[in-house]
This record gives sequence, structure tokens and C-alpha cells, in this order.
Amino acid sequence: MDRYDHLMFTDAVKALQEADGSAEMYARSYGARTHDLSADEVAFVASRTSFYMATVSETGWPYIQHRGGPAGFLKVLDDHTLAFADYRGNKQHISEGNLAGDDRVSMFLMDYPRKARMKLQGRATFAQAQDNPNLAEQLAVDGQGRVERLVTIRLEAFDWNCPQFITPRFDASEIAQLVGPEMDKLTARIAELEVENAKLKGQG
Repeated sequence: MDRYDHLMFTDAVKALQEADGSAEMYARSYGARTHDLSADEVAFVASRTSFYMATVSETGWPYIQHRGGPAGFLKVLDDHTLAFADYRGNKQHISEGNLAGDDRVSMFLMDYPRKARMKLQGRATFAQAQDNPNLAEQLAVDGQGRVERLVTIRLEAFDWNCPQFITPRFDASEIAQLVGPEMDKLTARIAELEVENAKLKGQG
């Protein structure tokens, strides 16, 4: 896997870093990093319930798609390869069509509660599920329907972003973990308030 700076720090980018005084700092920090996914990074990927993936169209326009599912729906096949199942959607096929002309993708994996984000660059391919039933079975998620296509991303580079300006957000399961045993009481109280609110509206 290549270094992130080798792919993303073009001559134009380096010129701006030189002017801003950050070039030497980045040269030191990226030069000291390893380039394969570590156990911590594999765990981070496996715990994501969503990500954003960007492709580029034949007209040169970027397109960003959101993908979501239960934790683990984005699989780490090895320290260079990610994959996920593609199900029946709106049939626009924009990402798939873009990748037919340019297989490069950029991905953002967000952990909003912990204010962490991982950026990945790779080359992605779509394949029909029936062409690789074993992988289709491995990537399938219960309750999502029939797997139609398989998306495999061969990673080229990755990097971590700083937590600045990430607003913490929590989904229902994360809130339940934070609240703990009080969750049932909170849910019951919300239900009571909703009943009271409905009565007040009826009296209005």
C-alpha cells in the first residue's frame, strides 16, 4: 500500500504547504508511518455502520454516495482489501457506471461519538453476486434482501484526520449504551409525555 502523501500531495499541494510552513511537518509525520491496516484500523472499519464513497464521472464531476448497514457490513478481507454487498436500490447505477470508466474511489469512515475519521483511497470493482457465491455469502447482511452485486476495494492509501470540527452524534444503540439501565425508564417517560401531549391537543 502506498503512502497517503505520495498519492494526495501533488506539486500544487506541496507548493501551498511550503508557503504555509507545513511541508516539513508533513514530511516528518508521513515518513514515520506504516502503510498496512493495523489491528486497530481493522477494528475501526469493522465497527462502522456507514461510510461515504466518492467516484468521478466521465464528465469529470465527483459523486458522493452514502452506504449504511449494521456494524460489520463493510468487511476487511485482508490488510489491503475491503468489500461490501450491493443490494437493490434506486437503479441509478451512478457509482457503478463511474467505476467502469475510472476505478478510483475515496472513502470517509466517520466515528461521530469519538470524533474520529479515516480517509481511504483505493480502486473499486463491481461484480455480479452469482459470479462469486462464496464472497456473496460472506458479505450478505441479514434483513437486507438479496445480494445483487459485490463491491471490492483494493486500498492504495489511507490516513486519519484530526477531530477538529467533528460534531459528536449518537445513534439509538449508542444512546442506549450511554444511558444504560435508565433507558427503559426514559422510554416509558417519553411514552407518557406523548400521551399527555395528545390529550392536550385534543382539548385545544
